[in-house]
Formats: sequence, structure tokens, C-alpha cells
Amino acid sequence: MTRLLFREDAYAKTCTATVTGISDRGVALDQTVFYATSGGQAGDIGALKTTSGASLPVATTFKDRETGTLLHIIADGHDLPAIGDSVEAELDWDNRHRLMRYHTSLHLLCAVIDGDVTGGNIAAHKARLDFNLPDAVLDKDDITAKLNELIARNADVYDGEISIAELKANPELVRTMSVQPPMDGHSIRTVTIEGIDFQPCGGTHVKNTSEIGRVTISKIEKKGRQNRRINLVFEE
Repeated sequence: MTRLLFREDAYAKTCTATVTGISDRGVALDQTVFYATSGGQAGDIGALKTTSGASLPVATTFKDRETGTLLHIIADGHDLPAIGDSVEAELDWDNRHRLMRYHTSLHLLCAVIDGDVTGGNIAAHKARLDFNLPDAVLDKDDITAKLNELIARNADVYDGEISIAELKANPELVRTMSVQPPMDGHSIRTVTIEGIDFQPCGGTHVKNTSEIGRVTISKIEKKGRQNRRINLVFEE
């Protein structure tokens, strides 16, 4: 199993690791700061730097569906390292921090919108959530104002954990209708935005809402009879 250093510190940008496996263009490491695509959040990009001085671009990161192995996908045209090699895993930090800001913003959106989440996506240029809101009338400017008010509270954001039994006793904590939070062993990771939101989540987030910056609801779309898609971008 790969040690997921981003769970211990989402601000860790690099780590030294050993190659433990190769699958097509994918490289498995004994530990990594790279987040694999899941929960709607895009996989990290960056580079694996070898002891010979080569820099191998990581085009994305995901988990193998059959084995669950976290794989760093090396761009075409670059030689793969060998099993046992030592590499320096280095994030594209600007890209990761944008993902963290967007992911935290979507937690705030959950606090503003009273409805179950039916889907979502977090990229470096925009983010969105789909809600089960068949009869709701949604206003872009109103939601934007409420989000920016929450961001301006400079609320602390921190991780915690609850047991699987606690989650089963409080199923309303899970806002997503189709995706369950990651369950590692006997506990489930949670994310708290002080005084605003609390829910199970396995993604990466900023430490304080002040890091997000101002946001705008760019579009609200009707997706089928029940779903309403709320798209969010940074003001920049």
C-alpha cells in the first residue's frame, strides 16, 4: 500500500519515494504527495525526478480499478524508472492549490444550498456540484454573495475522523447520493469548516477559507427533471 502523505499534510509539495511497481505508463510508489482522481477531484500533476537528473512529467494520477494501486501516469516520450529506483515526487503546486481552494469552496456551497448532492467535479479552472432540487428557484448573485460572506469569515478548516459505526448512526452527514466517503480501516476521514460545515471527505482542502479568494457562480443549469448544476469559478 502507498503511504498517502497528502492525508497527513495537504501542503507537502515533495517527497522522496521508492518505485514499487510499473503498469503501462503508471508508476507506483511506496509513498506520495500526489492525490489520485476521486470524489470528483482531478488527480495531481507534476514530475518524478530521478537520481540521474531526469524529470518525468506526471500527466495525471489515478487508482487502478482492479487493484486500487495509486499510479502516477508518465507522459508519453519519457522512459519509465525501474522498480527499486529512488525518485523525488514533486507536485505542480499552483495546480494543486487551486484544486484545494475549489474543493473547500464546494463544501461552502453545500452549506449554502439545502439539497442532496448528485454529482460534482473539481478541476483547476472551475468546479461544480449537482443538487437534487426539482422545485428550487436559484439565483446566481444571491448564492455568490452568500459564498463570499462565508469565505470572508476566515474560518479554519481541519481534518478529523469518525468511526464507521458513527457514520451509520448519522447517515445525513453524507451529502452525496451516489458516492460514499473513503473508508480506511475502521475510521472515516472528516473535514470541518469551523462554524460552517462538517462532512466526511477524502479530498484536499486549504487550512483557512481566507485562502480561497472571492468566487462567482458562473452558471446554473437544469440537468434533467431534478438535477440543478451550480458552476463556480474564482474572481480573477
